[in-house]
Amino acid sequence: MRVFTSIGILLLLAISLPIRAGDEFCGVTNKAFSANESLTFKVYYTLAGVYIAAGEAVFTTQLEQLNGRTVYHITGAGKSNNFVDNFFKTRDKYETYIDTATLQPLKFIRNVDEGGYKKYENVSFNKVSNTAVTTDGVYKVPDCVQDVVSAIYYARNIDFSKMKMNDTLPFSMFLDNQIYRLYIRYLGKETLKTKYGKFKTIKFKPLLIKGTIFEGGEKMTVWVSDDANHIPVHVESPISVGSVKIDMMEFRNRRSPLSSLLDVR
Repeated sequence: MRVFTSIGILLLLAISLPIRAGDEFCGVTNKAFSANESLTFKVYYTLAGVYIAAGEAVFTTQLEQLNGRTVYHITGAGKSNNFVDNFFKTRDKYETYIDTATLQPLKFIRNVDEGGYKKYENVSFNKVSNTAVTTDGVYKVPDCVQDVVSAIYYARNIDFSKMKMNDTLPFSMFLDNQIYRLYIRYLGKETLKTKYGKFKTIKFKPLLIKGTIFEGGEKMTVWVSDDANHIPVHVESPISVGSVKIDMMEFRNRRSPLSSLLDVR
């Protein structure tokens, strides 16, 4: 049972915020994150009310060139801690290369090692032909399809001010040579205490894909900072055995003031 897979794909899928399908999904100006931002998250596993520190995930952003285009090279790296390594060592790395002009993904790399299970995926997105080229073949994809990491950073730039309680917003994601048509449900705003501090937040429930650790459906809850940064600050989800909680614990080089932070622990 891959409980601690949460360090990688759980975190990445969990904090993928809503992106509305349509032309407006194809072009947005980045106002949420800087070219050298860094975010660190701690992952906790709970069983019978007992918290276990499972590991951490770190997201970094760099400005680079890819085939003559200026891109944000964003890396999400997750690893289990020493205790968990004894019985389920996890080392996950996800990378996306996003066009700075459109915030559309041009390349996606997934390289994971989870308890001996290894998976490598390399995807190039052709935005002219709407195809995804992988090591397994060429796949037709919808306009403005995102990968699991680019969705996070695109969505941080969405204006949520016009959303109403229980509104659902769809988005398309390409992963494992498949297209997933997902959505999230908006649950309003909430003041929340996390292991980092007290935040004003925006609250969501994403539709999850049924798998080895998830039952599927709207079981996960996500809170993001209610300011221009839209930083994910807390995630909770039941899994097949116990539950997982994720907290943002460190941020560097944010683009805008973290005005949602009310108090630091």
